[in-house]
Amino acid sequence: MPLKSPSHPPLSLIASACIIVLTGCSQPAKLPESAGYGPDPDLSAYNKSWFPTIHVAEAVGWPEGKKPTSPPGTNVVAFASDLKHPRWLYELPNGDILVAETNHHEKSEGFELKSWIASKFMKDGGAKAESMNRILLLRDNDGDGVADERHIFIENLHSPFGMALVGDTFYVANADSLVKFPYEEGQTEIKAAPIKVTDLPAERNHHWTKNILPKQDGSKIYVTVGSNSNVGENGMEIEKERAAIWEVDPNSGQHNIYASGLRNPNGMAWEPDSGALWVVVNERDELGSDLVPDYMTSVTQGGFYGWPYSYYGQHVDDRIQPQKPELVAKAVKPDYALGSHTASLGLTPAKGNQLPEQFKNGMFVGQHGSWNRRPYSGYKVIFVPFEEGKPAGQPIDVLTEFLNADGQAQGRPVGVLVDKKGHLLVADDVGNVIWNVKGNNNSRKTAQQALERQTLGEAEHTDIDITEN
Repeated sequence: MPLKSPSHPPLSLIASACIIVLTGCSQPAKLPESAGYGPDPDLSAYNKSWFPTIHVAEAVGWPEGKKPTSPPGTNVVAFASDLKHPRWLYELPNGDILVAETNHHEKSEGFELKSWIASKFMKDGGAKAESMNRILLLRDNDGDGVADERHIFIENLHSPFGMALVGDTFYVANADSLVKFPYEEGQTEIKAAPIKVTDLPAERNHHWTKNILPKQDGSKIYVTVGSNSNVGENGMEIEKERAAIWEVDPNSGQHNIYASGLRNPNGMAWEPDSGALWVVVNERDELGSDLVPDYMTSVTQGGFYGWPYSYYGQHVDDRIQPQKPELVAKAVKPDYALGSHTASLGLTPAKGNQLPEQFKNGMFVGQHGSWNRRPYSGYKVIFVPFEEGKPAGQPIDVLTEFLNADGQAQGRPVGVLVDKKGHLLVADDVGNVIWNVKGNNNSRKTAQQALERQTLGEAEHTDIDITEN
């Protein structure tokens, strides 16, 4: 009798077994989440490993009647719901709100076990949703904070993200290009064909979101371009002109690199007091649950911010070889850390908001939530207070409980915007909602009293060990 060839388990079964074994080796954080915030975060808990900690909150959406929690003196309503993966927000001069319903799927370059496993978890976390490739226009006619009209403003785009109006020209940052359209005030739909201003780096597009912010006089447009890898592991050739902020001439399409070494820059804003350009940046993964904190920083023209050779100034990352000590030596230390693996994306100045007094001056930050940290971090909107154009103090939670008691994601905040009414709008791409945070009557006094009580309570409990989770 002939011998039978030995049978082999299918690749999917082998990979599934790897998921169980490898994720069971995830290393929990040694530091409290608060250690990763502020101008001088704790960078001591270094834990390099071949396979990263994977801890993704399963996306389940909001149960009927549930919503995020906001501070005393405020309330939250759904400005718009039943959306399709809303990521980014923009307000037109007449008060119409635009939302990019968008997503992107990274191009595969052959089978990689690590990438395959990560993609499975990202799907559970809501990152694999379909991209509608369009921008919706939402209009609140009666001023009650809830949109009562919606229109498809522009469709057939390519993973759109950043939006900006300069004069009568409307700009959109696709995943692969900056394009423009003619715009007339009050119109609810643009049917004109896009005109390309310039190509943007695409290829694999590991970090696909491209945000834009016009210079105050409209003469330049700044474009964020994220890296094509975590830390240059696929070679630096595919990182050409990436991990950077571009400065684009909207007339000629010519560009130069305004700042570099920014792994994945997203939200940008002009700080109202100083006039400086600020950006939030997602830092690198796979150095453990405590490293490396995301950050917000003012941007110096010509500045280099470390990626991939170092982080937070001269902290060398030896995973990338060969090193470039001449670049590390001039790496700019960011202004303010936003917590490790919080996936901080949204950024908007607080100026003009009608929320309680403690939110008067600073920046709101949308934190999409971690996948590379145990326990979870982010999954909330925070406020960073400013004084004289710089961060001053600890962050304050603004919108929380995006995670339920079982650690599932009811929502994940992305873009944030203070609108002309003084409300804070938040795009939630898992809940498929835009939340509207509004102040109550006498809210500033009430909330300030609550904040003082909270601060006193924290001072009385500073001896509690919160490292065990």
